Amino acid sequence: MGLRINDIAPDFTADSTAGEIKFHDWVGDGYAILFSHPKDFTPVCTTEFSAVAQLASEFEKRNTKVMGVSVDSVEEHKKWKADIEKIAGAPANFPIIDDTSLTVSKLYDMLPAEAYLPDGRTAADSASVRTTFIVGPDKKIRLMIIYPMTVGRNFAEILRALDAVQATDGQPLATPANWMPGQDVIVGLSLSTEEAKAKYGDVDVKLPYLRTVKV
Repeated sequence: MGLRINDIAPDFTADSTAGEIKFHDWVGDGYAILFSHPKDFTPVCTTEFSAVAQLASEFEKRNTKVMGVSVDSVEEHKKWKADIEKIAGAPANFPIIDDTSLTVSKLYDMLPAEAYLPDGRTAADSASVRTTFIVGPDKKIRLMIIYPMTVGRNFAEILRALDAVQATDGQPLATPANWMPGQDVIVGLSLSTEEAKAKYGDVDVKLPYLRTVKV
Protein backbone atom coordinates (compact mmCIF):
# COMPACT_ATOMS: atom_id res chain seq x y z
CA MET A 1 0.00 0.00 0.00
CA GLY A 2 1.28 3.45 -0.88
CA LEU A 3 1.89 6.35 1.46
CA ARG A 4 -1.15 8.24 2.69
CA ILE A 5 -1.87 11.58 4.34
CA ASN A 6 -0.95 11.39 8.07
CA ASP A 7 1.45 8.47 7.58
CA ILE A 8 4.82 9.03 9.21
CA ALA A 9 7.18 10.17 6.46
CA PRO A 10 9.75 7.39 6.04
CA ASP A 11 13.07 8.28 7.65
CA PHE A 12 16.29 7.85 5.73
CA THR A 13 19.97 8.74 5.77
CA ALA A 14 21.48 10.00 2.53
CA ASP A 15 24.43 11.90 1.13
CA SER A 16 23.57 15.34 -0.17
CA THR A 17 25.11 18.56 -1.43
CA ALA A 18 25.06 19.65 2.23
CA GLY A 19 26.69 16.46 3.55
CA GLU A 20 25.06 13.43 5.16
CA ILE A 21 21.45 14.04 6.17
CA LYS A 22 19.22 12.05 8.52
CA PHE A 23 15.81 13.13 7.34
CA HIS A 24 13.81 13.25 10.60
CA ASP A 25 16.65 14.99 12.41
CA TRP A 26 16.96 17.47 9.54
CA VAL A 27 13.22 18.29 9.64
CA GLY A 28 13.56 19.15 13.33
CA ASP A 29 10.62 21.02 14.89
CA GLY A 30 9.45 22.80 11.74
CA TYR A 31 7.91 21.85 8.43
CA ALA A 32 9.68 20.38 5.43
CA ILE A 33 9.05 20.04 1.72
CA LEU A 34 10.57 17.10 -0.12
CA PHE A 35 10.38 17.51 -3.89
CA SER A 36 11.76 14.97 -6.30
CA HIS A 37 13.06 15.06 -9.85
CA PRO A 38 13.80 12.36 -12.41
CA LYS A 39 17.19 13.60 -13.57
CA ASP A 40 19.78 16.38 -13.30
CA PHE A 41 20.35 18.70 -16.26
CA THR A 42 16.76 18.45 -17.51
CA PRO A 43 14.85 21.58 -18.56
CA VAL A 44 11.66 21.49 -16.48
CA CYS A 45 13.50 20.45 -13.33
CA THR A 46 16.05 23.23 -13.76
CA THR A 47 13.27 25.82 -13.83
CA GLU A 48 11.69 24.25 -10.74
CA PHE A 49 14.87 24.21 -8.69
CA SER A 50 15.40 27.82 -9.77
CA ALA A 51 11.92 28.73 -8.51
CA VAL A 52 12.72 27.15 -5.14
CA ALA A 53 15.98 29.12 -4.91
CA GLN A 54 14.09 32.36 -5.56
CA LEU A 55 11.57 31.54 -2.80
CA ALA A 56 14.13 30.81 -0.08
CA SER A 57 13.00 33.73 2.11
CA GLU A 58 9.34 32.71 1.79
CA PHE A 59 10.05 29.20 3.04
CA GLU A 60 12.16 30.62 5.87
CA LYS A 61 9.26 32.85 6.98
CA ARG A 62 7.14 29.73 7.27
CA ASN A 63 9.72 27.79 9.31
CA THR A 64 9.95 25.33 6.43
CA LYS A 65 13.01 23.58 5.03
CA VAL A 66 13.16 22.34 1.45
CA MET A 67 15.08 19.37 0.11
CA GLY A 68 15.47 18.19 -3.46
CA VAL A 69 15.72 14.55 -4.48
CA SER A 70 17.23 13.48 -7.78
CA VAL A 71 18.38 10.05 -8.91
CA ASP A 72 21.91 11.27 -9.65
CA SER A 73 25.09 11.65 -7.61
CA VAL A 74 26.14 14.51 -5.34
CA GLU A 75 28.92 15.32 -7.82
CA GLU A 76 26.37 15.75 -10.61
CA HIS A 77 24.10 17.80 -8.32
CA LYS A 78 26.94 20.21 -7.53
CA LYS A 79 27.64 20.73 -11.23
CA TRP A 80 23.93 21.22 -11.90
CA LYS A 81 23.66 23.88 -9.19
CA ALA A 82 25.63 26.30 -11.38
CA ASP A 83 22.91 26.07 -14.04
CA ILE A 84 20.15 26.41 -11.45
CA GLU A 85 21.71 29.53 -9.96
CA LYS A 86 22.25 31.02 -13.42
CA ILE A 87 18.55 30.71 -14.22
CA ALA A 88 17.39 31.72 -10.73
CA GLY A 89 19.69 34.68 -10.23
CA ALA A 90 19.89 33.44 -6.63
CA PRO A 91 21.89 30.87 -4.67
CA ALA A 92 20.47 27.35 -4.45
CA ASN A 93 21.31 26.74 -0.79
CA PHE A 94 18.88 23.88 -0.15
CA PRO A 95 20.28 20.32 -0.08
CA ILE A 96 19.84 17.93 -2.99
CA ILE A 97 20.23 14.31 -1.99
CA ASP A 98 21.97 11.53 -3.89
CA ASP A 99 19.40 8.87 -4.73
CA THR A 100 21.32 6.88 -7.32
CA SER A 101 20.38 3.76 -5.35
CA LEU A 102 16.65 4.68 -5.60
CA THR A 103 16.36 4.12 -1.84
CA VAL A 104 14.33 7.27 -1.20
CA SER A 105 12.37 6.90 -4.43
CA LYS A 106 11.22 3.47 -3.30
CA LEU A 107 10.63 4.47 0.34
CA TYR A 108 8.26 7.18 -0.87
CA ASP A 109 6.60 5.02 -3.54
CA MET A 110 7.87 7.14 -6.38
CA LEU A 111 8.83 3.97 -8.26
CA PRO A 112 7.61 0.38 -8.14
CA ALA A 113 9.50 -1.60 -5.51
CA GLU A 114 10.97 -3.83 -8.23
CA ALA A 115 12.05 -0.92 -10.42
CA TYR A 116 15.33 -1.36 -12.22
CA LEU A 117 16.88 1.63 -13.93
CA PRO A 118 19.96 0.78 -15.98
CA ASP A 119 23.15 2.80 -16.16
CA GLY A 120 22.72 5.56 -18.67
CA ARG A 121 19.07 5.92 -17.68
CA THR A 122 17.25 8.93 -19.02
CA ALA A 123 14.70 11.17 -17.33
CA ALA A 124 11.98 9.13 -19.03
CA ASP A 125 13.17 5.99 -17.18
CA SER A 126 12.52 7.67 -13.83
CA ALA A 127 9.55 9.79 -14.91
CA SER A 128 7.47 8.79 -11.90
CA VAL A 129 10.06 10.32 -9.57
CA ARG A 130 8.29 13.68 -9.66
CA THR A 131 6.45 14.14 -6.39
CA THR A 132 6.07 16.83 -3.73
CA PHE A 133 5.53 16.07 -0.03
CA ILE A 134 4.82 18.51 2.80
CA VAL A 135 5.88 17.02 6.15
CA GLY A 136 4.86 18.42 9.54
CA PRO A 137 6.91 18.86 12.73
CA ASP A 138 5.55 15.50 13.92
CA LYS A 139 7.08 13.95 10.77
CA LYS A 140 3.64 13.10 9.36
CA ILE A 141 2.83 13.65 5.70
CA ARG A 142 0.44 16.58 5.35
CA LEU A 143 0.19 16.79 1.56
CA MET A 144 1.27 14.93 -1.58
CA ILE A 145 1.18 16.17 -5.17
CA ILE A 146 2.37 14.16 -8.19
CA TYR A 147 3.17 15.81 -11.51
CA PRO A 148 3.79 14.40 -14.99
CA MET A 149 7.03 15.03 -16.84
CA THR A 150 5.60 17.79 -19.01
CA VAL A 151 4.01 19.98 -16.30
CA GLY A 152 6.22 22.26 -14.24
CA ARG A 153 5.19 22.67 -10.64
CA ASN A 154 3.48 25.89 -9.56
CA PHE A 155 5.44 26.86 -6.47
CA ALA A 156 3.03 29.69 -5.71
CA GLU A 157 0.41 26.97 -5.26
CA ILE A 158 2.77 24.91 -3.13
CA LEU A 159 3.32 27.95 -0.90
CA ARG A 160 -0.45 28.51 -0.75
CA ALA A 161 -1.01 24.87 0.19
CA LEU A 162 1.70 25.15 2.85
CA ASP A 163 -0.04 28.22 4.27
CA ALA A 164 -3.34 26.32 4.33
CA VAL A 165 -1.73 23.34 6.06
CA GLN A 166 -0.18 25.58 8.70
CA ALA A 167 -3.39 27.60 9.20
CA THR A 168 -5.46 24.48 9.91
CA ASP A 169 -2.90 22.17 11.52
CA GLY A 170 -4.27 20.95 14.84
CA GLN A 171 -7.32 23.23 14.54
CA PRO A 172 -10.99 22.34 13.80
CA LEU A 173 -10.71 24.39 10.62
CA ALA A 174 -10.41 23.88 6.87
CA THR A 175 -9.80 26.14 3.90
CA PRO A 176 -12.29 26.56 1.03
CA ALA A 177 -11.57 26.33 -2.67
CA ASN A 178 -9.10 28.94 -3.90
CA TRP A 179 -8.38 30.12 -0.34
CA MET A 180 -5.59 32.62 0.13
CA PRO A 181 -3.96 33.72 3.41
CA GLY A 182 -6.08 36.33 5.17
CA GLN A 183 -9.38 35.03 3.83
CA ASP A 184 -12.08 33.37 5.94
CA VAL A 185 -11.75 29.70 6.80
CA ILE A 186 -14.32 26.96 7.28
CA VAL A 187 -15.37 25.76 10.73
CA GLY A 188 -15.05 22.00 11.10
CA LEU A 189 -18.19 19.93 11.64
CA SER A 190 -16.81 18.81 14.99
CA LEU A 191 -17.72 22.25 16.44
CA SER A 192 -21.24 23.55 17.00
CA THR A 193 -21.93 27.11 15.90
CA GLU A 194 -22.00 28.21 19.54
CA GLU A 195 -18.65 26.57 20.21
CA ALA A 196 -17.22 28.19 17.10
CA LYS A 197 -18.48 31.62 18.24
CA ALA A 198 -16.88 31.13 21.64
CA LYS A 199 -13.58 30.10 20.06
CA TYR A 200 -13.35 32.36 17.00
CA GLY A 201 -15.95 35.15 17.33
CA ASP A 202 -18.49 35.88 14.60
CA VAL A 203 -19.57 32.92 12.50
CA ASP A 204 -21.00 33.36 9.01
CA VAL A 205 -23.54 30.53 8.56
CA LYS A 206 -23.88 30.10 4.80
CA LEU A 207 -25.40 26.62 5.11
CA PRO A 208 -25.93 24.48 8.22
CA TYR A 209 -22.73 22.60 7.31
CA LEU A 210 -20.82 25.52 5.73
CA ARG A 211 -19.80 28.09 8.30
CA THR A 212 -16.87 30.46 8.02
CA VAL A 213 -14.87 32.58 10.45
CA LYS A 214 -12.00 35.04 10.33
CA VAL A 215 -8.78 33.96 12.04
